[in-house]
Amino acid sequence: MLQQTRVAAVIPYYERFLKRFPDAPALAEAPEEEVLTMWSGLGYYSRARNLQKAARQIAALGSFPQAHDEIRELAGVGDYTAAAVASIAFGLPHAVVDGNVRRVIARITNGKGDAQQIADLLLDRRNPSRSNQALMELGAVVCLPRDPQCGACPIAKFCEARRVGTQNELPHKRAKPATVHLKRTLLVIRQDDKILLAPSPRVQGFWDLPEPFEGARIGAALGEFRHSITHRNYRFTVHEAVVRVRPKEFHWFGRKDIDEIPLSTTAKKGLRCSIKYE
Repeated sequence: MLQQTRVAAVIPYYERFLKRFPDAPALAEAPEEEVLTMWSGLGYYSRARNLQKAARQIAALGSFPQAHDEIRELAGVGDYTAAAVASIAFGLPHAVVDGNVRRVIARITNGKGDAQQIADLLLDRRNPSRSNQALMELGAVVCLPRDPQCGACPIAKFCEARRVGTQNELPHKRAKPATVHLKRTLLVIRQDDKILLAPSPRVQGFWDLPEPFEGARIGAALGEFRHSITHRNYRFTVHEAVVRVRPKEFHWFGRKDIDEIPLSTTAKKGLRCSIKYE
């Protein structure tokens, strides 16, 4: 949950999630729709799907794997997570390379060499848990991205970037995808205290307000809002609409049902534009 999401935002989700899914078997057996509903609002929903896939793998094994390569095989687990769990939970000699460690190594070497190879060389194999956590903490509280605290750094004398004065320029930033600006229209269609929802075209497994479709008669504008998904910036306009026959993949949901399904953030924002819904 903490990947790409702040701690303060995660805590209430984490507590609710663990209350509902207290162990791997409970998460493994749950319907995916319920897992996504519990995750709704955190974004990056592939994390939730991978977490459930990993829970199913763990349930099939009978316990959490304790070998690095087996941990790495769990869905959603990459090199960083596998090394962190293996070293911190099981004391295995695998070096962690996260953003903080990568920054420390880039400055120590002045941007030369492979971060993983250097981290492997720096790892204290007698206590890999402490070694990894120390290097991550150094990057988190001392070797800061914009204002490195070189005067407080215990390894400053080994830092090549500090020696030549390039510490503020490293690590080199990766090019970000160009921002794409998009306009979309969402429809609020009601019938007998129910709302018509469609499978989301933006977030797999979620329900959303439908966009204009054949047979929909669009009415008054209710409002508009902005929403960003990675590098895509959307401007949504929300309209009332009526329809005689719904497309087969669309479904009517009552208010109570809406609270129990994975509803996209754009649908929630769109419904807030409707005074009737409020």
